[in-house]
Amino acid sequence: MDTLTAKRHIFTMLDTDGDGVISRREYLARPERAARALGRDGDDPLVRAARVAHERVYASMDADGDGRVTFEEYATWAGGEVFDGVCRQALGALFDLADADADGALARAEFTRLRSVLGNDAGNAAKAFDALDTDGDGRVGRDEYLASIRSYVAEGASPMAEALHDGGGQVAGGPFA
Repeated sequence: MDTLTAKRHIFTMLDTDGDGVISRREYLARPERAARALGRDGDDPLVRAARVAHERVYASMDADGDGRVTFEEYATWAGGEVFDGVCRQALGALFDLADADADGALARAEFTRLRSVLGNDAGNAAKAFDALDTDGDGRVGRDEYLASIRSYVAEGASPMAEALHDGGGQVAGGPFA
């Protein structure tokens, strides 16, 4: 898969209402939706950190400041440097919300909940989890999770995406949000 296809896939998942733009409201709903689904109170410090990180990402993504990110705007913006600069913190904050025991790793159930709340197909969670759990300990660490997403955004490939590849050039159910 090429990076443009990967970016299109992520953009489509972030455009939750399907109107062709990622609105500020849509994007900033992610930490709120995750907090509710993962049983976190709105005043939880992890929820507050996720909100702040998502605000930074959106401000960075919305180049013209109009509150609407088009695919062209997103495709120009997204990449490895941006991931390292702002996205890593936002996605890491969501990972932390799902990490119920705060051990820096997600068990299969935590991983599946996180994937589901972010709009990924929960039915593919087992394949994605297995692709990242390379040592077979039943856990996926924060760093390997974030590295896989970075690889997908920057290179169009990652262990999770490869595990979900349906053979037709598409990622079945999608690996990331």
